[in-house]
Amino acid sequence: MKKIDHRAFVCRILALLLAAGLGLFVVRWFLYGGDWASSAFNRHLYNSAGELASGTVLDRDGDILSWVEDGSRRYYDDATVRKATLHVVGDLQGNIGTGALNAFADKLTGFDLINGAFAAQSGGSLYLTIDAYYNYVAYQALNGKSGTVAVYNYQTGEILCLVSSPSYDPLNIPDDLETSERYEGAYLNRFLSSTFTPGSIFKTVTLAAAIENIPDLLNRSWTCSGSVEIDGDVITCSGTHGEQDIYQALANSCNVAFGLISQELGADTLERYAEKAGLTSSYSINGLPTAKGSVNLDGASGSDLAWAGVGQYLDQVNPCAMMIYMGAIANGGKAAIPRIILKSVDSLGIPTSLNWTKKSKALIDSDTADLMADMMANNVQSTYGTSRFPNMDLCAKSGTAEVGTDQSPHAWFTGFLRNEDAPYAFIVLVENGGGGSSVAGTVAGKVLNVMVNGY
Repeated sequence: MKKIDHRAFVCRILALLLAAGLGLFVVRWFLYGGDWASSAFNRHLYNSAGELASGTVLDRDGDILSWVEDGSRRYYDDATVRKATLHVVGDLQGNIGTGALNAFADKLTGFDLINGAFAAQSGGSLYLTIDAYYNYVAYQALNGKSGTVAVYNYQTGEILCLVSSPSYDPLNIPDDLETSERYEGAYLNRFLSSTFTPGSIFKTVTLAAAIENIPDLLNRSWTCSGSVEIDGDVITCSGTHGEQDIYQALANSCNVAFGLISQELGADTLERYAEKAGLTSSYSINGLPTAKGSVNLDGASGSDLAWAGVGQYLDQVNPCAMMIYMGAIANGGKAAIPRIILKSVDSLGIPTSLNWTKKSKALIDSDTADLMADMMANNVQSTYGTSRFPNMDLCAKSGTAEVGTDQSPHAWFTGFLRNEDAPYAFIVLVENGGGGSSVAGTVAGKVLNVMVNGY
């Protein structure tokens, strides 16, 4: 009798383990079934050259960016468009991890949880949120420089423009792609997967902290004589700004004023506000993770803290996270999480995915956001020039990030539009490009002018 009871107990344990394993498999099938089915090991989805032989990639207007013809994958006719959209469409070899051909192969094969990839022969159509023409304009505006340009709708999350450079033509791969310095990091999507020294665009974080922690901030003034000594180190400024209030200090991007403000706020406050702004977090863009930024002030001296508050020292930010922060300032504290998939349909036009708008947590308090938006609009009016951005209620901040004595600084320009019919936030980075307003601001102006004014 004891043997029977023991065997029954063992059978129950085995049955429970089997049920648990089956349950785990079902959960993982729901979560990762598409990845399994579209794996490169599933050879009937790929041709002899290793190219995904199923599915069509289109932009938001229906322009076909990549398709399959006679068993081979094709791309858009124009070489510049192919380069401008490489990091969102993908390459034939699968080296661009963020490209649709690699990241969203399950959508292109028409995968579903019931039928798997049996419909792969007819394939599916994947519509991206980008407009290929906007990418074309942005890529041309970068003019061969490394960097990234992105614009998204902070209310819906749709990424309308996303360019990463250097890029290359996936149909005519350069012989020196792996060895030439000009193609360094060509496989990398700088918008999603990189972090950089932010320079003065980080002053928007320092400003948010100051508004909420220095009660008389709006009644204060700071005198800039070109530099200030803090803890034996000289904090230099780009100019001699004289006496200025906080509006003027931001418009002048004054390192003296913001260095002193940073020292007054303290390390814990700066770190806390960088975290609150989402700059040290990773976002998921249709399942593609962004790189985490960092603001580490452990053991920082007073001068280190001053440099960190103006976006130098050890500060690192991800361009996508900074763009979302801009969207949150524009949108009263929360912004839509960016997405790159507009929709996907099977060969019969039946939707194969659900795409909805997801909101971020509160990245900034609403009253602070409103005040900062006005201050950033003042930057444009008093420093950058409204004529460069016609028909736009633009709020912006430039940045010129020092990255070494032997290198030109990174040029940044970021912000948002308050136009009701164009609720866009944007980020422009030109690596080693020089001045933020003059270089990155010019790139931003060209892209936004096309998007808002059509030229």
